[in-house]
Amino acid sequence: MNKSIVLLLLLFFSETTFSQEWGLGPFVKTKENPIAKADSTITFVCPVKKEVVKWQKADVFNPAAIVKDKKIYLFTRCEDNEKAGLGRRTSRIGISVSDDGIHFNSFPSPVLYPDSDAYMKYDLPGGCEDPRIVESEEGLYVMAYTSWNYRIPRLSIAVSEDLFHWKKRGPAFLKAYDGKFLNIASKSASILTKMKNNRIIAVKMNGKYWMYWGEQFVNLAWSVNLYDWFPLLDRQGDLKRIITPRKGKFDSDLTECGPPALMTDKGILLMYNGKNAANEDADPLLPKGTYSVGQVLFAADDPEKVIHRSETCFLKPTLPHELTGQYAAGTTFAEGLVYFQKKWFLYYGTADSFVGLAIKE
Repeated sequence: MNKSIVLLLLLFFSETTFSQEWGLGPFVKTKENPIAKADSTITFVCPVKKEVVKWQKADVFNPAAIVKDKKIYLFTRCEDNEKAGLGRRTSRIGISVSDDGIHFNSFPSPVLYPDSDAYMKYDLPGGCEDPRIVESEEGLYVMAYTSWNYRIPRLSIAVSEDLFHWKKRGPAFLKAYDGKFLNIASKSASILTKMKNNRIIAVKMNGKYWMYWGEQFVNLAWSVNLYDWFPLLDRQGDLKRIITPRKGKFDSDLTECGPPALMTDKGILLMYNGKNAANEDADPLLPKGTYSVGQVLFAADDPEKVIHRSETCFLKPTLPHELTGQYAAGTTFAEGLVYFQKKWFLYYGTADSFVGLAIKE
């Protein structure tokens, strides 16, 4: 058999038959993909520039999601200037709503964006990127996002009581260890949650909230209030590495946290985005540089202890729009996971350009 055909069969087999007793899946991409994309007709008066901007003109991608009042609310990273290079645009986080989880109606104004406030030095000019969202047991919504000022990406927190009006709480690590980690690159937070009465809510373990975070490797942090976070450190006082990239696998270049982590009857399940290396360390079954999605299971009583870790990705670029756009190497980048109408809906960004959806029945 032709070598290229064998490779294609291996790729197909590894994704469509994904099934693990400890994981969540398989997920099937919906025929409606992509479910969200750029819209140059939507405008907003920027409070910093004092001018009208087409804030969704370039790209719409990297979504967070949550269920409220029997509807799914989707939060998307929206970029304004299609002529600017990768990482040189301004991002704002938009909101849209759906009755079926597939067809969304967008609201005209973003809910989180650079403003003339105390946090402008962190948010401007790059904006607010890549949201993840959880709900507390008391009904407070917490959004973890990246503040990007073209110099340092910082993991930041905002809170809301209604999903539309958000109060920024600033960088997540602002108060930790006398500011030791305030000026390091940080992003991608997956706060630990649990299903309770069909709601996915933030849950405490040993009296603390926990959050997986990171891009080059996965770290842990804890909090007592969901907005002031303290990273775990090793004996040398450096960030403690919980999981790291693996040679020859889909996550050979980096491991970046995905949707909020979920406590299951098997343990703590974390979906994460792996990037394939661009050198000899790459997984030979994936194009070099590809972003795909894997899973890791931690012990139910120890968020540091790895029990299982997927050997291959369960979601990867296969559709034409997932292989083009800003990131032509191919991207499926998961950030939103909700339980809705007795199904699991997984929302992901594609090639830094669109929003995709895969569903587990």
